[in-house]
Amino acid sequence: MGNASGMIIVCSDSVGETAEAVVRAAISQFDADVKIKRYMHVRQEEDLQALIEEAAAAGGFVAYTLVQPDLREAIRELAIQHNVRIVDVMGPMISAFVDMFAKQPKLTPGLLHQLDADYFRRVEAIEFTVECDDGKDLQAMHRADLVLLGVSRTSKTPLSIFLAHKGLKVVNCPIVPEMLPPEPLFHLPKNKIIALTMTGEHLWKVRTERLRSMGLPEQSRYASMERIAAELNYAAELYERLGCKVVDVTDKAIEETAGLIMEWL
Repeated sequence: MGNASGMIIVCSDSVGETAEAVVRAAISQFDADVKIKRYMHVRQEEDLQALIEEAAAAGGFVAYTLVQPDLREAIRELAIQHNVRIVDVMGPMISAFVDMFAKQPKLTPGLLHQLDADYFRRVEAIEFTVECDDGKDLQAMHRADLVLLGVSRTSKTPLSIFLAHKGLKVVNCPIVPEMLPPEPLFHLPKNKIIALTMTGEHLWKVRTERLRSMGLPEQSRYASMERIAAELNYAAELYERLGCKVVDVTDKAIEETAGLIMEWL
């Protein structure tokens, strides 16, 4: 097989990653020195005119992913006028879906890229939230979308992870009377902080059950009503100083609490 050289122009009304990936996969099958030039976010026929003329001058062809019918028709007409070969990367697949499901496509550019971006945003949020769970990295507060405060066993961790799956970077900060509140808390916008609380009776049940599941004495100070009242009072005073929103999570499902927070944000 002899060496080949030339230019392939990738044209897309989104970012062109799909078309370029197909082009590169094809190039890998040949001993070819091919230059790829990508035209992104093509929205006007004038843009098509320029890239078709460039392909004609270079003796190359155009691989395109265009979903808007007027642009698809325009590039076909321009290709005929300038005797340029074009390859419709998405068209046959879309046509197959129309035939199979008897439905029309959304004709919205960049949907795949948007889905990919959303996926990676959620993965990043989950990694961030896990790294900042239970006060592990309180210096990351300024990079978080949300800071959750609460005494032990007020569902901070499961709520943080649930919100992270929604794409929010969450720092989870435990409130303990024997520890000074982290200084960064007092420099954050109030709407970035959500405090969790619950009734003393419910917290006593939760902590007692936690001790039982761990095989520890249920009479521990950790689960005493005196200790619980002291923690809740200390937390309430801190929340008032911060001026942040407070959610009573007593008998609330994680999804319900998360829904309230998402509304506020």
